[in-house]
Amino acid sequence: MNIYGIFILIALLFDFIVNSIADILNSRANRQALPEEMKDYYSREKLDQSQAYSWENTRLSLWASAFNLIMLLGFWFLEGFNHLDQWVRSWPMGSILTGLVYIGILLMGQSLLNLPFKIYSTFVIEERFGFNKSTVQVYFGDRLKGLALSIILGAPLMAGVLAFFEYSGSLAWVYCWGLVAGFMIFIQFVAPTWIMPMFNKFTPLENNELKASLFNYAKSVDFPLKNISVMDGSKRSTKSNAFFSGFGKNKRIALFDTLIEEQTVPELTAVLAHEIGHYKQNHILKNLLISVFHMGLLFFVMSLFLSQKGLFDAFYMESASIYAGLLFFTLLYSPVELVLSIGLHALSRRFEFEADHFAARTIKNPEHLIEGLKKLSVNHLSTITPHPFYVFLNYSHPPILERIGRIRSATS
Repeated sequence: MNIYGIFILIALLFDFIVNSIADILNSRANRQALPEEMKDYYSREKLDQSQAYSWENTRLSLWASAFNLIMLLGFWFLEGFNHLDQWVRSWPMGSILTGLVYIGILLMGQSLLNLPFKIYSTFVIEERFGFNKSTVQVYFGDRLKGLALSIILGAPLMAGVLAFFEYSGSLAWVYCWGLVAGFMIFIQFVAPTWIMPMFNKFTPLENNELKASLFNYAKSVDFPLKNISVMDGSKRSTKSNAFFSGFGKNKRIALFDTLIEEQTVPELTAVLAHEIGHYKQNHILKNLLISVFHMGLLFFVMSLFLSQKGLFDAFYMESASIYAGLLFFTLLYSPVELVLSIGLHALSRRFEFEADHFAARTIKNPEHLIEGLKKLSVNHLSTITPHPFYVFLNYSHPPILERIGRIRSATS
């Protein structure tokens, strides 16, 4: 094994060990006594359910991570990448189509290996704790739709990346960056109107009292609210949420039907205020720009390694290729991705604080936002006292007690 192989092996083991430690620490932290702030919301039974739910998910995550690592290392050291490459090369196809088939087979194989864990999560764990509402037909229908979108949208994008690296010389990374950046912007515009309705039904909000409250609030903060959609989240889960997506005329604010059932009009107005806070603080645009910059960095660094023979030797490849190089580079780049993901999660948590702050300053009573967050926490059986290291690695939203503290300090 050469230096590339040693580095990638160490990176894979390090990632597995660090995340496993974080999972275990978080599970232990969740056994702490219920904080005073939440005692009026969590009964003893609910607290026991929350802790059991956290442990079940942690245990599944540990098993899935170990299984994936073993399968990847087994495939690697049994020279599976090379055997698959030689088999696909024997087909009468050009290099781009060969690359698409090679990558497609590996991604499909990975998806099938993870499918039992996903099924167990949905139909055993989520079912046991009363969350799952998805039928087998809906569940596999979602996956078939996702596969179709991957083929329709993802395959041409990947073909473009492969073609640029194959034929465009030293500036290939720039062309790839432009292609993917354009695709990301395109998705932001079409997702709310074309893609999301493939999976969920969106209907206009009909609750007149709620509608009046939401539109009055939007007017008070000078937000051009034209419509609010209700999404049939109950089709898949009892969990609730709200989100803001898109740009311009295609932007969409949606409330889950389960959220409307669980929360009062003032609490739902606070939820809308939080989502508008993201818009007012330009969080969607900032996230898009960060993602575009990240893609540029990724493609630039990738261009430096795609022609390195040692990278292919590390995976026992008889022939070098752009498509295999892309896959191997993602493994080589994984430590950088880990560091970047930590930074992006920290930034996301900051954005959530900013949106909370905006909402708390612009609604009549900030306690309505706090009440809504508490209800969400109980209904989702969320971890109340997550371990700081787990939050550092994985949380895109701040823990609820931190959010409550920040909201109160912002309005005191």
